[in-house]
Amino acid sequence: MVKVYAVVLVVGVFALIAWIVARAFAVNIDRDSIDPEQRFGIPGRRIVAAMVGFGMAGMSAEFSPLDISWPVASVLAVLGGAAAAWYAGWVGSDEDDADPAPETA
Repeated sequence: MVKVYAVVLVVGVFALIAWIVARAFAVNIDRDSIDPEQRFGIPGRRIVAAMVGFGMAGMSAEFSPLDISWPVASVLAVLGGAAAAWYAGWVGSDEDDADPAPETA
């Protein structure tokens, strides 16, 4: 299972880096057509976060000094992926951007 966690983690990290670079580039040149936030939205962000969370949690559980069995490590990996996906959707909700705080002079 370590190989599965490693591959998912590497793919997730590359997807995360590509997401950040594409988002920064799209915002700087003002083109929504290449912006991953506009194209994929919160579901896309959750998928990328779930891959990173699953890989990190799985690798952490497998290499834990507690000598966790692989079925327990798999459950912890799924929980880590679910937690990362939930957080990625919660932290980037559009409700935060709807009413920005007033500027003070």
